Amino acid sequence: MSEENKKTVIAFYEKLLNEFDAAGGIAQYGGKTYTQHNPLIEDGWEGVTKFAGWVRTNFPKSHMEIKRVFSDGDFVVLHCHWIRVPGEPGDAVVDLFRLENGKVVEHWDVIQPVPETAANRNTMF
Repeated sequence: MSEENKKTVIAFYEKLLNEFDAAGGIAQYGGKTYTQHNPLIEDGWEGVTKFAGWVRTNFPKSHMEIKRVFSDGDFVVLHCHWIRVPGEPGDAVVDLFRLENGKVVEHWDVIQPVPETAANRNTMF
């Protein structure tokens, strides 16, 4: 089930954040309920829809590149590079999703700006 859950979350994420198609992503990959743990986004599917609309309005050229995907049962973790404005460093994002019956039902995230300079030569990705 973990491999199928990975595919579901990747497809949901692409629809939501790269295609700006919240309605399509929710209809195809969303569960009956959605619990949001990001304190800046409203709970439920309405909050997801508003967030996707906000991104589209404020950052129409943004792109989320998935760098790594991990899964453990009903949990899927994405490690991503979110560039809101082309040419800017963007953010390193870790998104954690929980699925029920193969559908997305819960989300947590951690977001960190990619610095212009670093104390080491390792990248964030």
